[in-house]
Amino acid sequence: MRAIVLIFFSVFCSSLWASDDPLVISTKRLTMESSLKMARAAIQSCRKKGIQVGVTVVDRNGQSQVMLRDVLAPFLTVEVSMKKANTSAMFMAATSAMERQGSSSLAHMDNLMFGAGGLPIQAGGEMYGAIGVSGAPDGKLDEECAQAGIDAIKEDLEMM
Repeated sequence: MRAIVLIFFSVFCSSLWASDDPLVISTKRLTMESSLKMARAAIQSCRKKGIQVGVTVVDRNGQSQVMLRDVLAPFLTVEVSMKKANTSAMFMAATSAMERQGSSSLAHMDNLMFGAGGLPIQAGGEMYGAIGVSGAPDGKLDEECAQAGIDAIKEDLEMM
């Protein structure tokens, strides 16, 4: 009888340990080098258009990893780019797709900005963070430069 109870107990416990609910979640993160490569590519893309910008790359939680400001870009471009990147990371969407939220109560949050220029960094089914660009006369140009930044590392990310 003891053997049967021990067998039942061990089978029952092993099924609990093998459940589908993980105890730990692994997340992939961008390295500082890949974030810097993205930021530099975004700045180079805007420079080719004759635009000086600020760029921020954030992790999936909206924490800044890299912030760069081109030589003649106004100082406020860094703060605006950070807000765009943070907003994109928090909502996992392009900020250009959320511009109507700019008139909602969310617009009063300190670290959010719903103008075009923030893009999520996604590849291979993973969310890595976001990139925000500010300084162009039009948010669509900011977004083009942000996309150039993502394109600089996207192929490498998809190979992981």
